[in-house]
Amino acid sequence: MKKELSPIHSEELLATLKARFEKNKGRHEGLEWAKVQAKLEANPEKLWSLHAMESTGGEPDVVGYDQKTGEYIFYDCSAESPKGRRSICYDHEALESRKEHKPENSAVEMATDMGVELLTEAQYRELQQLGHFDLKTSSWIKTPAAIRKLGGALFCDRRFDHVFVYHNGAESYYGARGFRGWLRV
Repeated sequence: MKKELSPIHSEELLATLKARFEKNKGRHEGLEWAKVQAKLEANPEKLWSLHAMESTGGEPDVVGYDQKTGEYIFYDCSAESPKGRRSICYDHEALESRKEHKPENSAVEMATDMGVELLTEAQYRELQQLGHFDLKTSSWIKTPAAIRKLGGALFCDRRFDHVFVYHNGAESYYGARGFRGWLRV
């Protein structure tokens, strides 16, 4: 499947991303939208991934620039865990382990399908430096292999003005838990 948006959808998404970029300058001080847009236009598959983030409620925005690679870094910056990505377990193995009441998908599979990655704990904490996120919801984060091997998975939220990291069985899912993704462009 070709992961490329139509010219009209590309134009609409770029306008949305530009408006968000200009509204939230504190997330990316010193960066210029024209350079970000040029990079996006040169990478239609990445623009497709940003569309997937946007269409599931992630509100992606630029949060950094990697000097070594020349890539812009986007995170999901929606106030709460993206609505179109909730009620999912952690990964495919967890999904398959459920005998009944299976969720429709898993965080890892959805992220892979979208062409993004789950935030790590460090990235989640970086995001929380840019604002207050997940005050009512929680988000799965990339779980270390040693924890996952034992059946667990990690998630985070912000409560009492602190960021908390918790654990759950990877097969669990809740209406208020989704995942936040990130992408390099």
